[in-house]
Amino acid sequence: MQVILLQDVENLGHQNDLVTVKDGYGRNFLIPRKLAVEASPANLKQLEQRKKAERRKEEALLAAIAQVKEALQASPLRIGAKVGTTGKIFGSVTPVQIAQAIKTQKGYEVDRRRIHLLEEVKELGVYTARIDFGKGNEVDVKFEVVAE
Repeated sequence: MQVILLQDVENLGHQNDLVTVKDGYGRNFLIPRKLAVEASPANLKQLEQRKKAERRKEEALLAAIAQVKEALQASPLRIGAKVGTTGKIFGSVTPVQIAQAIKTQKGYEVDRRRIHLLEEVKELGVYTARIDFGKGNEVDVKFEVVAE
C-alpha cells in the first residue's frame, strides 16, 4: 500500500514523502493517527500542489536571505563597549549585542542563536561573526568594537 506522509514518521520518512508500507500498518496505524493518507489520485494531486507551494515559499525565503546577506556585508557594524585604561573592554561582546546592533543599524532582526563568534571579543578592534541562516546559507559579518 502506498501512503503520503502528513508528518515525519521515525524510521519511515519525512512529511510529504510517498512511501510503500504493509496494508495493516497503513490502515491500522498511520491513517487513523493522521500520520498519513492513502495515495489516491486526488491525494497525489494535492501532494504536488503542496510541493509547488513549498518550493515557491523556499525561493522567496532564499531571495530574502540574499538581500539580508548583501546588507550585512555592505559595511561593518559598530558596537560600543565600556573600556578600561588598558584598552580591554569590561566583559565581552556577545551574540545578543551583535543581534541588537544588526537590528538598530541595518534594520533586520536576526536570532541571537544563529550568530556564532569566531573568536572571543575582549578588546577594541575589528572582528568577524558568522550568521547561519540554515540550509547552507551562512554569511560572515564584520563588526568593530569601539569605546562608548
